[in-house]
Amino acid sequence: MEFMPPDMRFMEFLTRGSFKIQRSRMTGRYFFYPRIAEPGTGSTDFEWVEVSGRGTVYSATVVRQKPPTPDYNVVLIDLEEGPRVMSRIDGIAPVSVHIGMSVKARIITEGNTPVLVFVPL
Repeated sequence: MEFMPPDMRFMEFLTRGSFKIQRSRMTGRYFFYPRIAEPGTGSTDFEWVEVSGRGTVYSATVVRQKPPTPDYNVVLIDLEEGPRVMSRIDGIAPVSVHIGMSVKARIITEGNTPVLVFVPL
């Protein structure tokens, strides 16, 4: 099997409509951002697994834009499986996003690129 960098593999999964992250076979721990070795242990014995996509907003900020460009939010989401990911919340005004909000992942396409975003539950 030909080596594919982990970030490219993650993007390939998104392109196929699948949100997968890595999980250590040794510890059972999920981790994100994609990498070649498990943080803390250095183990390379892990697998790509589909995750629920459910999470909770850990932190949120509004990025203000010069009109007429709309403002947007940048959030840190604690996934149900454990890892924290950076993204944005769609489907709600940026100022309405709050810490503790329950969210669900969605894969959208911007240009020709798949993007992982979240929407309120």
